[in-house]
Order: sequence, then structure tokens, then C-alpha cells
Amino acid sequence: MVSVQLRDFRTYTRAEAHLGEGLTVVHGPNGAGKSNLLEALYFGCAGRSPRTRNERELVRFGAQATRVVVQLADGDRAHELSVGFEPGQPKRMSADGAPVERLLDVETRPLLSVFVPDRLELLKGAPSVRRSHLDQFVAAVWPARAADRLAYSRVLAQRNALLGGIRAGRASRGTISTWDRQLARQAIALREHRAAAVALLAEPFAERASQLGLVGTPSLDYRPRSRAADEEEFVAELQARLASDLERGFSTHGPHRDELALLRDGRELRLYGSQGEQRLALLAMLLAERTVLARERGRTPLMLLDDVMSELDSERRELLARELSSGGQSVIATTDLGHVPGAGAAAVTRLRVSPGTVLQEALAA
Repeated sequence: MVSVQLRDFRTYTRAEAHLGEGLTVVHGPNGAGKSNLLEALYFGCAGRSPRTRNERELVRFGAQATRVVVQLADGDRAHELSVGFEPGQPKRMSADGAPVERLLDVETRPLLSVFVPDRLELLKGAPSVRRSHLDQFVAAVWPARAADRLAYSRVLAQRNALLGGIRAGRASRGTISTWDRQLARQAIALREHRAAAVALLAEPFAERASQLGLVGTPSLDYRPRSRAADEEEFVAELQARLASDLERGFSTHGPHRDELALLRDGRELRLYGSQGEQRLALLAMLLAERTVLARERGRTPLMLLDDVMSELDSERRELLARELSSGGQSVIATTDLGHVPGAGAAAVTRLRVSPGTVLQEALAA
């Protein structure tokens, strides 16, 4: 079970919502605050917004600070996550009352999957967005492997700093080989983690995309920059590019230049897909991740879906509703309850959102 308490978050002065054990439908007119509620749930569980990097936008107009508290109940055990933010001050996060630097490292927090219109950037944006998402998925499936991504970033930063020093005459070119070897070790590990994650996702992604109506043959294609079979070959690749790296002042080769492509009939949806097809592919990706995490971790992510049903026909709505009802908690925001098949069922929790600060539980159908 999950519940959330908001204070001075976006359009809410104070509000509280309790999610059902399965599907929760949040409904109300446009502008009522449905998207804000889903954003608050994500913010309270992850410590950041899925919609904006400017967290000043989260604080209600005229307020000084915002706070979100998420209560989690797992059998007889209860946990609490809290995030407070005041512009100009460090963000305050805690788990069960103890301060933490990152909620993402808290074992008791729910895994999250979010679909909002802005997330199309995952398909349409720069490769760095897809790399970051893939690395987050790796960390969700195999938490211990997240350390390899951080280690790669640290070594890459050190190598880049050394390249700048060599270029400026402050360091010796002979010292680069030590960092090349360390970078190679972390790069090979990171590449293997990403490839393994994509291999797990490939089949469920293709299945979900086809079920949702994406015409053609959908597939995922992980495209690592390096084809090195081992660390020695990767070091050789780095050495072959050293002159170019010195000229540019940064490392031009490695997993930080990899790409993940979402394809239909071998063509990138980023370039050749309509916005509707891109939305279907994104939804298929999130559902595939949900399937893999439930199987590999025994934990089904809390899925937050904003304005997804309006883009689907009745058959696809039925399919998605059945998928979400198969296990785990999900929240769908909609302007029309009729767009969510089974929304009137006794097992479904319905929350009605009114403009401003009031959040009311809908009367049972």
C-alpha cells in the first residue's frame, strides 16, 4: 500500500491520497491537478521530478517551500519517505526519519515507472537520455552493478582532466596509459551490463509493442561505440584516438558515446516514427521493464501513467488495463473514467481531483 501527503506542491496547499493495492484511477477535468499528484508521488519516492529539472517550479506560488511524504505498508512493516525542498537550500530527504543523500539508494522505496507526455524525450532526445535510462534500468535489475557506472564516470572525468593537462603542457603524455587501463576495465563491465539488460528487454518489448498496435516488427538495438573483445583491445582503441582526444580535450570513445535505438522494421522510430507510434513504443518499453523487474527482482514497479488512455483505441485500452491489473500497483490519470476499462470495479480505487487544494476519494460505483 502507498499513500502520499503533499504540502505546497504545485497547485496543492495540502492534500493526501491513498492508493489501492492494484489499480488506482485519478480523474478530474483538465487543469485540476492530476498530473501534479502523479509528479508528487514520483518526487516523494525518487527525490526528483520526472517533469522538470527546475525544482522551484514544484513550490506552490506564494509558498516558501514544499514537502512530500510517502507512506509505504508492506505486510506488517511500515516505512516513510520524505522530501522537502526550499529554493536556495539543500534538498532534505529522509527514509524512516533518517537523513539520506539519495532516495534511489533506499532499499525499501518502491521501484518506479512513469509515462507522461514529456517522456517522449526518451525516444526523440539525445542519446545521453537513453543511456541514462538504460543505466537506471540496469541498477534496478542488478543494484550492485550501479557501482560500475559510477566508477566509469569517475575514471572518465580523471582521464578528461589529464587530457586537458597534457594539452596545456601541465602533464606528461606518458601518464595517460594508467588511466586508459582503468577506463578499459570499467568500460567493458558497463558495456556488458547494458547488453545484458537489452537482451532481457528485447522479447517483452517486441511483444508489448505488437500488442499495443505498433505496425511492423519492433525491436531494440544496443549500439556500443567499442567492439573490443577485452581490455587490451579497448586500450588499443583509446590509443588510436589519443591524438584526436588531445586535440578536443576530452575522451571521444567509450560507453559514454553508446546508443540505444528503438526500431520498427529496422528503422529508428526517433527519426521515422509518428508521435503516436513513438508513444506506443515508449509505453511498450515501460511495460517490458515492468515485466522484467517483476521476474528478476520479484518486485513490480509502481507505474504512473498520465494521459495515456486517450491515445489508445478501445482494444488497446482493454489490453493495457488487463496488463496493469495482473499485479503490482498502478496509477492512471484521466479526464474521463470511461476511457479506463473496469474503472468502476470494486477492486479499483478511484480518486477525484478538483481544481485547487481539494483531493477527494470518488464514491464507489
